[in-house]
Amino acid sequence: MTSLDGAVVLITGANGGIGGHFVRDALARGATKVYATARNPRTWNDERIVPLTLDVTDPASIKAAVAAAPDVTILINNAGATVSTPGILTHTDEEIRRNVETNFLGPLFLARAFAPILSAKAGNTAIIDIHSALSWYAAAGIYSATKAALWSATNSMRLELKPAGVQVVGVHVGYVDTAMAAHTTDPKLDPADLVTQVLDTVEAGGYEVLADDTSVQLKAGLSAPLEVVYPQLAITN
Repeated sequence: MTSLDGAVVLITGANGGIGGHFVRDALARGATKVYATARNPRTWNDERIVPLTLDVTDPASIKAAVAAAPDVTILINNAGATVSTPGILTHTDEEIRRNVETNFLGPLFLARAFAPILSAKAGNTAIIDIHSALSWYAAAGIYSATKAALWSATNSMRLELKPAGVQVVGVHVGYVDTAMAAHTTDPKLDPADLVTQVLDTVEAGGYEVLADDTSVQLKAGLSAPLEVVYPQLAITN
């Protein structure tokens, strides 16, 4: 398990609704410093919060963040991109590249860059990856594909970092009530509830968060026949 008390936390996508809750809740649980990162970081009225420029798609920016934050004990890969339409064959080249670089390569390269720092601290360190319920349901084209890839990478990192005492937590959730989900009227999870579940799991020593009924149901259905998971496949002409 990894305690937030005395932790130094780096959060990607800290300007957003979920990121902001991570910043505030980490401090409320005793973190001594939070690096609040974004491409264009906002200002914060708390000396414990350090705004830090970070573009997770830019190797040079990742390298600079590692140099600026060598005291990190918890890395939260929260930044993400989405798409306006679900068709993986009809996305633009830019949409595909942006989702792959932001949702998969960025978190992977950032985790790889911070892994030596976290491993050297010999315990009480963690990486948290925000996946999606759509890791397990291909309804959002390249977004689903990149979240599935991140889920797999998180599983690999968990195994590789376990001997060094680094806890790796994967988070699955459906719609969260943020700007990214403003387009839908489907039920949405309060971002405060999501962050509470995630940090509770980290401090309890867990490895995975299924934050809502959608995530629970989709994971439970992974072993079902494809025609059950995707009923449209069972339709005959």
